[in-house]
Amino acid sequence: MIKSIAGGVTAAAGFKAACCAAGIKYRGRTDMAMLFSDAPCTVGGVFTSNVVKAAPVVWDREIVRNVKAARAVVVNAGIANAATGETGMALCRQTAEFTGKALDIPADQVLLGSTGVIGPNLPIDRITAGVAMMKQALSDSLEAGTAASRAIMTTDTVNKECAVAFTLPAADGKGEVEVHLGGMSKGSGMIHPNMCTMLAYITTDCAIDAALLQQAVSDVVTDTFNMISVDGDTSTNDTLLVLANGLAGNAPVAAGSAAYDTFKAALFTVCRDLAVKMAGDGEGATHLMEMQVTGADTKEHARTLARSVVGSSLVKAMIYGKDANCGRILCALGYAGVDFDPAVIELYLIGRDKDLCFYKDGCVQAFDEDRALAILTEKEVRFRCDMKMGSEEATAWGCDLTYDYVKINGDYRS
Repeated sequence: MIKSIAGGVTAAAGFKAACCAAGIKYRGRTDMAMLFSDAPCTVGGVFTSNVVKAAPVVWDREIVRNVKAARAVVVNAGIANAATGETGMALCRQTAEFTGKALDIPADQVLLGSTGVIGPNLPIDRITAGVAMMKQALSDSLEAGTAASRAIMTTDTVNKECAVAFTLPAADGKGEVEVHLGGMSKGSGMIHPNMCTMLAYITTDCAIDAALLQQAVSDVVTDTFNMISVDGDTSTNDTLLVLANGLAGNAPVAAGSAAYDTFKAALFTVCRDLAVKMAGDGEGATHLMEMQVTGADTKEHARTLARSVVGSSLVKAMIYGKDANCGRILCALGYAGVDFDPAVIELYLIGRDKDLCFYKDGCVQAFDEDRALAILTEKEVRFRCDMKMGSEEATAWGCDLTYDYVKINGDYRS
């Protein structure tokens, strides 16, 4: 059984967090965060599909692929360290080497993250000063984890964290032990995964080897972070990292075991929670949008159709205006690139007590406009489309498109 618990990245045993106001770009707020594990961690990760990759993405990808171990993560907000060439990579190396010496760990076990404006170079003096401050402030308290989740925010309006607990067989073969998994993420603009500016860091005290951890991360991201869209832009910095230090005392998770299924379900729960929180906190957003596609012939077609709807600017504008114009959704389904029969599909607006049918038998249905308006006024707006083709389904999440989105991004550098 997977249960929600308080906290985020410090919910798992052996993980500490800290943050500081380094003055990277922002003034009067924290803008750097650090995570540290008391024990070496296996690590798994997924990164942006954008051809233009930020320097910390290149740095982290090398560690995930070849080192397969980590002890610390250092993240800054305000400057993305993207499109910075060799200078950007040198800054990554300097940061990792300084952090490694400060924490007495190898530099190639220091993961890095940056988010913010593309182009400027990081002020290395402020970065290293921030690392020095955070080393002294590392704490395993839940409050430290929450503070770290706030420090990595850019245009986010709320911090994003969650944690779960579950049981796995004990390493000594005597019963079960409680295992913890928690995470934090940031992202509200430039969100359109194939991995979105999204940063997500997840920690667990589960014992699991690097290859199996990577398999779980790669599988879980498909129906979580890769099913959200805010604005159709895939960032240069998208990063999801999962660190596992094994301090819970469970028997190492084996491939194909019930323990692996439990671990993967817990990871899915945290990733989905963080992903949905990001979708609902899209820049300028006033509504979270959910699109569920059922009855598809293949899982991939279900995903494609759902993502097409949440990625549509016209659907987003429709939700902002609370205009029950189901033609916007039908249009987005129709150009998704999936062949289906419009005469048989059924489209519904999901209400709290009763669903409202928008479209059936090839025609827009008569519906209660006042009731539709009431549902569209809710903070969370949900749609479901039954494709009548098979048994596969998928859900995608997005948000509405508002005037504030343009205002926020019209002067992002200032």
